[in-house]
Amino acid sequence: MRGVFILFLAFVFSHAESFITKEEYAAGLYHNPRGVGCHLCHGESGEGKLIARYKDKGEKKIFAGAAIQKLPFREFYIQLNSRILGMPRYYLTDTEIQTLYYYLHREEFQRAAQQRRKTK
Repeated sequence: MRGVFILFLAFVFSHAESFITKEEYAAGLYHNPRGVGCHLCHGESGEGKLIARYKDKGEKKIFAGAAIQKLPFREFYIQLNSRILGMPRYYLTDTEIQTLYYYLHREEFQRAAQQRRKTK
């Protein structure tokens, strides 16, 4: 399934004509999808990030953005379309979700593309 998705993204991005690169678009979307960037809670590479420490009824607690860089695409997609406490709803399109996933896995996609070029 993941291989099919990688091929799909490679096809989409290789046929898109734009004034910005796919990497620039992906980075812009990750840093400001709808006013609040993913990086603020999930870190620059999706590694997760501590947002706040606080006490609730005398108990120490933390509020943190989850690590998302290792989620399989299906789980990533489901999470972005779910109500999660503390996370804003972005109402992203399928293409935007695919682009965000690409951003978090761009090195993997680039390696796969290089391998395909070598086998041609």
